[in-house]
Amino acid sequence: MSGAALGLEIVFVFFLALFLLHRYGDFKKQHRLVIIATLLAWYLCFLIVFILPLDVSTTIYNRCRLAVNSSPAESNGSYVTLAPSKQKCFKPWSYIPNGIMPIFWRVVYWTSQFLTWILLPFMQSYARSGGFSITGKIKTALIENAIYYGTYLLIFGAFLIYVAVNPNFNLQWNQLQTIGIAAANTWGLFLLVLLLGYGLVEIPRSHWNGAKRGYLLMKTYFKAAKLMTEKADAEENLEDIMEEVRKVSESIKYNHPLRKCVDTILKKCPAEYQERMGRNMDDYEDFDERQNSYPNEKSLVKLHKQVIYSVQRHRRTQVQWQILLEQAFYLEDVAKNETSATRQFIHTFRSQEPENKIIQYFYTPTVEWYWECLLRPWFYRVLAVVLATFSVIVVWSECTFFSTKPVLSLFAVFIQLAEKTYNYIYIEMACFLTIFFLSICVYSTVFRIRVFNYYYLASHHQTDAYSLLFSGMLFCRLTPPLCLNFLGLTHMDATISHKDDQPTAYTSIMGSMKVLSFIADGFYIYYPMLVVILCIATYFSLGTRCLNLLGFQQFMGDSEMTSDLIDEGKELIRREKRKRQRQEEGENRRREWKERYGNREDSTRNRVVHTDQKESSFSETNTNRPLSKYTRSNGRTERDRIELLQDAEPLDFNADSINDDPLESDLGRYQPGGRYLSMSRSQMFDDV
Repeated sequence: MSGAALGLEIVFVFFLALFLLHRYGDFKKQHRLVIIATLLAWYLCFLIVFILPLDVSTTIYNRCRLAVNSSPAESNGSYVTLAPSKQKCFKPWSYIPNGIMPIFWRVVYWTSQFLTWILLPFMQSYARSGGFSITGKIKTALIENAIYYGTYLLIFGAFLIYVAVNPNFNLQWNQLQTIGIAAANTWGLFLLVLLLGYGLVEIPRSHWNGAKRGYLLMKTYFKAAKLMTEKADAEENLEDIMEEVRKVSESIKYNHPLRKCVDTILKKCPAEYQERMGRNMDDYEDFDERQNSYPNEKSLVKLHKQVIYSVQRHRRTQVQWQILLEQAFYLEDVAKNETSATRQFIHTFRSQEPENKIIQYFYTPTVEWYWECLLRPWFYRVLAVVLATFSVIVVWSECTFFSTKPVLSLFAVFIQLAEKTYNYIYIEMACFLTIFFLSICVYSTVFRIRVFNYYYLASHHQTDAYSLLFSGMLFCRLTPPLCLNFLGLTHMDATISHKDDQPTAYTSIMGSMKVLSFIADGFYIYYPMLVVILCIATYFSLGTRCLNLLGFQQFMGDSEMTSDLIDEGKELIRREKRKRQRQEEGENRRREWKERYGNREDSTRNRVVHTDQKESSFSETNTNRPLSKYTRSNGRTERDRIELLQDAEPLDFNADSINDDPLESDLGRYQPGGRYLSMSRSQMFDDV
């Protein structure tokens, strides 16, 4: 099994990152380089989280083996036995041979740092650029990142000059490399504590509130009101941009040098706008540079950038509105079915997506009722209590992990107890659950935060390229300090434990932080305590209240503005529900009409065609009889009227029966159980 666990986790993490990227990104419409760069960034960060527990178990075994080698011992197969105490050092099932992990961590770490500090910022500017050529986009990206890269080069250059001038410093390349790593981890730890303080409180609270049906429904109404405002703003913005595109398209004719740029912009517009502009455009007129003023290439680049942003925003709000409607309808169905005596879940609307037959077979309406109305609220409450317990343990350990005698960090206590018995399965599970919970608290906050409309991760393939690349940057900057913080909580970092034990392979790559003592002994130890203040602020929703005071509408139960938005959202959902009900009723009536009278219409048409053939043969043999001609003509007109009546579909038909022969029924007669088929023949055929 040597190295097999590492290979399995590498493959599993790749598909996990691919699945998440497929949920948020769009493989068909977004550039391949954007997809590959984001996938690589997410993959490397997830890989660090999943592989680090294997590194911990391997390090514990190596420590035991070193202790055994320093004493008289006997080798016996897969374990080593100490002669005096008969202690056994079992080799873990996921043991990774020496030399593999240092190379693996070095490749993963430096690749992620190259992505987050150099490649991804450049690709962000490239993806957001409105240039019409690769050279133009690269030029724009270099100009936008000149200040970004220049600031770091200036700081690094000033530091090198200071080290070269000061005789007290004698830094080597390894120490200089450690200083760079420490600077990057310090920046990441600063942001990590902010996100962790929010996630430790918000994740348990969101699951606890998930058990409250009324709370979720009110919050959905609130989101509907806000999203409708954003949706209307996106539509208005798109209309304004399309009007500018139309003016530019009409002014720049087919033989203008910039016409290719205009065609590129038109391809990014929605299909209905392209058709509208194509109908109104006359390309047979030549342009006259002396008479008309035309936009330059710089203005077209700006317009191209605005078109890309407005189209993406409009498409995202449309999809989010449909998703929010489905969620609101489902929550309303749950509220109605809670008092159901049949204990079967009844949906107001049919699902628009085809359901899986296997899921439909097991997940019956009865099972769905028991899960949604009885079991799910209790499951969410239990899960919220478990998550809250984990959060309390994390907060306590963050405040006490620097204490080694006695050991106060609960995670360090768990690992040390398992280390005494060399229970590697327990060690790996404890490490994985700990770092996984920390990652969920941090990464979920990254997925939730929204910086106006510039950074926003939206599911269902609605995230733009800029936001995907920005998330990759954040993951690559947050994951290394997150792992160092985890090793500090478990006392696997020699800087915290103050022991001369063999360090983990991940810590050896980071280098010794003793080069910068004020960071190793000060910032890394005392700054994580700030998480207590952040958790208290999040619990009392201080950030939400501040944003609400600044004019950013937030969901607060005791706010008058929140109540108004809830009422507005409820009315919007009710309006959309009535609209969908009318659509489904119309579809049901058309379907019933076709099922009941479709065959009769076909037979009537065949009978009319056969009658017409008889009329034509009869009229040829009786051309000398004018009275008969007029009589047949009147009969033909009557049959045409009957055929029109049978082809016409009534708007509201509730009759239980109808005569087979339309000649026997009066057109103005009221049918039993139904309505008038028509008011009069003259009124119905006035437009024929």
